[in-house]
Amino acid sequence: MFHQSFRRFSSSLIPALRQYSVAGAATVAACSLGAILWKNDEDSAFGFPQFFPLSPIVTPTTLTERVNIGSGWIRRKEEEVKDNKDELFYGQCLKRQMFTPVLPYPAWNYNWDGRMTPGTTLEAFRAGTQHLRTDPAEEEAENSDDPSKPQKRRRKKKSRHIILVRHGQYEEKQEEKDRVLTPLGRFQARATGRRLAQIAQGTKNFFPDNFNGPCHIKAIHVSDMIRAKETAELIAEQVQYYTPKNKILLQPPDPLLNETLPAPMVPIRPDIPGATEEIDSNQERVEEAFRKYFYRDDGIMTDLDDETSNNELDDFEVIVCHGNMIRYFLCRALQLPPEAWLRFSTFNCSITYLVIRPEGLVVCRSVGDIGHLNYDQTTFSGYFGLKW
Repeated sequence: MFHQSFRRFSSSLIPALRQYSVAGAATVAACSLGAILWKNDEDSAFGFPQFFPLSPIVTPTTLTERVNIGSGWIRRKEEEVKDNKDELFYGQCLKRQMFTPVLPYPAWNYNWDGRMTPGTTLEAFRAGTQHLRTDPAEEEAENSDDPSKPQKRRRKKKSRHIILVRHGQYEEKQEEKDRVLTPLGRFQARATGRRLAQIAQGTKNFFPDNFNGPCHIKAIHVSDMIRAKETAELIAEQVQYYTPKNKILLQPPDPLLNETLPAPMVPIRPDIPGATEEIDSNQERVEEAFRKYFYRDDGIMTDLDDETSNNELDDFEVIVCHGNMIRYFLCRALQLPPEAWLRFSTFNCSITYLVIRPEGLVVCRSVGDIGHLNYDQTTFSGYFGLKW
């Protein structure tokens, strides 16, 4: 009932606003977007499927928060998709498969993960008052004169270090059960494990500062495909051997991380058969994987006199998966068009390193790093070296 009333209201009001005010039309557009994102027990307004599960996030409580939330990738009406099934974007990819950001590129969506706080808004950054590692408002509440509240406490937030590793070279057979690592692929995985162990150990070769101390690898996540699982196991063995104090928690395989074509490819690749159908079948699953692993830290409550280094609190997590998925995650995390994912190359057992700061900014430390491998150990699936 609400949906029908809102449609009638919008259709009658928008023509009038076009005559009098561009700003008025923008207001109705914002309300329409709010209705689209306003989830109920069945479908969203205007017949849209429900928006992606935004997990893990802070549940929004106001319409403004709902408008600001999320990636902005929303499926069109089923009848619209049907009527415009083959509509192309500048002749290069299907419009219905394209990612639509909340804000136009290159603007940064400060609430990209739904965890924005009053201290991490655009306005806070413009005023230079953004709160990075601690939340003064919460700290003030915790240390008020109210005896019922705990004293001398504050919320301390971490940077989340996400290290994406592509699996090692594997036997490119027809059946998934036969796609095991080659001997070279197993060597690549062990070398990558030693490289990650070096990062975990830290170094004393630089001037002492917080960035060069040891770090704790909190978990190793892995897809449910054989080549990735074998790679993750070999990496975990090496890290555990060289850093025995670093208790590695190898997570159960996650099918959300399985390889696929995650998004349309621009420039186009007409030589890939069945690409349209594969993207249609997996696009929501890929976005769900991104939201599961990429988000800013909510922080923990600590004593005001806690002198623990911020960087000692940081989380380091390894995700062993696949080249297409890594490139999609890279574009999404940096708020770049995901359709550009195939313009990057990620070699076997390469390392792509992203840091998600407490205020929600994302920094890329490396893309497809293979410095831990010699040239004759460098492969991109069935290709060797760099000249192919």
